[in-house]
Amino acid sequence: MRIDAHHHVWDLTVRDQPWTAPLPPLRRSFSLADLRPLLSEHDIDATILVQTVCVPEETPELLTVAAADPLVAGVVGWVDLTRPDVTSELARLRGVTGGRTLVGIRHQVQEEPDPAWLQRPDVRRGLQAVSDSNLVYDLLVRPPQLPAAVEAARSLPELRFVLDHAGKPVVGEPPSDGWASAMRSLGALPNVTVKLSGLTSEAPTDWTVELLRPFVEALLATIGPDRLMFGSDWPVCLLGGGYDVTIESTELLLAELGAADRRLVFGEVAANVYGLSR
Repeated sequence: MRIDAHHHVWDLTVRDQPWTAPLPPLRRSFSLADLRPLLSEHDIDATILVQTVCVPEETPELLTVAAADPLVAGVVGWVDLTRPDVTSELARLRGVTGGRTLVGIRHQVQEEPDPAWLQRPDVRRGLQAVSDSNLVYDLLVRPPQLPAAVEAARSLPELRFVLDHAGKPVVGEPPSDGWASAMRSLGALPNVTVKLSGLTSEAPTDWTVELLRPFVEALLATIGPDRLMFGSDWPVCLLGGGYDVTIESTELLLAELGAADRRLVFGEVAANVYGLSR
């Protein structure tokens, strides 16, 4: 089964997406109907739908989308990790329409001014609740926040962490020592998986496959294909050329892997980490 482990949908008539304001290609509504032909063209069988804004109303809406369409095998939603009743809130979400598809939680840590936000005691308590609820935690961080992400994953070995967009490195220059070091540290932690996603959105508009190659090679060396998963980051990938370019460039970058390893990256790792086989 081929899985796209990271994409979004939103309806601007229901809720604004303020972060898209300076990004004209994204300043409209996007639905599964828009995505479906692209998935079909590339033989994608299932997807993971991921939250975009930190508001409590969005996650039930995404779960309803999943309930109505078997294409969405799982949803990564949002809850306020710092709320005292976070465990009860996670249980409530499991009980709403589509709640069985809730596989993970994410927060826009990249927007937090404190680079050590993940180390706050109230946040750690929330992460423990995610673990106790048998859910995955998707890490959306920028390079300065990677040390805190490493420490969080190290201190909560029973929680499955997924690093979105490979930690959002700067793809206009060679991999930085700090990013490379963080990938080595994460690679030493068996509870961490990394999404091979979002790199083209972090790259210059005239990016080439060769510009991406050092980052992918570093991930293969430090994380390995058995802990990497492909995600398109659609529709955000429109900023880097679109769905076709994103998946085709990823396949080209992984062309030297054996067939079994490519199956891992393009589906099996996501199915195992997010529990889709259940």
